[in-house]
Amino acid sequence: MAERYYVVREELLPEAILKTIQVKELLSSGAVATVHEAVERAGLSRSAFYKYKDGVFALNDIARERIVTISMELEHRAGVLSCVLGLIAGQEGNVLTMNQSIPLQGFANVVLSVDIAGLAGELSDLLELLKRQSGVRKAAVIGQG
Repeated sequence: MAERYYVVREELLPEAILKTIQVKELLSSGAVATVHEAVERAGLSRSAFYKYKDGVFALNDIARERIVTISMELEHRAGVLSCVLGLIAGQEGNVLTMNQSIPLQGFANVVLSVDIAGLAGELSDLLELLKRQSGVRKAAVIGQG
């Protein structure tokens, strides 16, 4: 069965959902540094936050987000991944998740989920910069949503 989504007025939402949104806002604004601080301030348990956090979004947050998944093959040498992350940050991309394999035959596969809503330029420009980065053997967008 396909996922279904609903738009619901705030006053109809249960307290745990509202507090989950509050925790996410505290974290994203930088008002608190940790999930522990945020859930304490909102009066929500950590388990409730983790239960709902990936399924609850403010409508305006969804409209702003543009998330892409980029797969790369990087040389196994010091500083390559750091330079890639710096390049993405320098283009105003925000790395959300990172998964890296153990290097084999001198290369490691890295998959990044990147929020490109604030990207300085086009996604194709970022991809070209990544491909030209020293130590990057391959770079491709494998998902976009």
